[in-house]
Amino acid sequence: MVKKMGIKKVKINQRRAFSEEFKKARVKEYEIGTFAVSEIGRLFGIQKAVIYRWIYKYSVYNKKSVKIVEMKYSATMKLKELETRIKELEQIVGQKQIMIDYLEKMIDLAKEELDIDIKKNSGTLQSAGSSETNKKQDIR
Repeated sequence: MVKKMGIKKVKINQRRAFSEEFKKARVKEYEIGTFAVSEIGRLFGIQKAVIYRWIYKYSVYNKKSVKIVEMKYSATMKLKELETRIKELEQIVGQKQIMIDYLEKMIDLAKEELDIDIKKNSGTLQSAGSSETNKKQDIR
């Protein structure tokens, strides 16, 4: 009860009822690894104990008196793995950029100090690569 200016306010807890289809859908989301129990609880405002009761009742994998262990690959776990992979790839990109900057500096130094132009000019013809060339032979 909350007292405010002499008036008593009473907070009434409402009991929610969920349909059987809703319960089964949440259990299925848990079983396929879309969400963990804690995630389902946060999303729908449901206590974890209630969700575990649904799992015991509706799951084909979990039976009463069997301890439930969260599935390893829930959405949270997948998200953390992807974030880790992104960090690794960003680090690799950073290292590659450092290497590119280093090589460009080496090219500039070679041009300045050794007067060697390593970069191709736009007017230079492109080489044919490793393909064979047809040469006419003089037969005398």
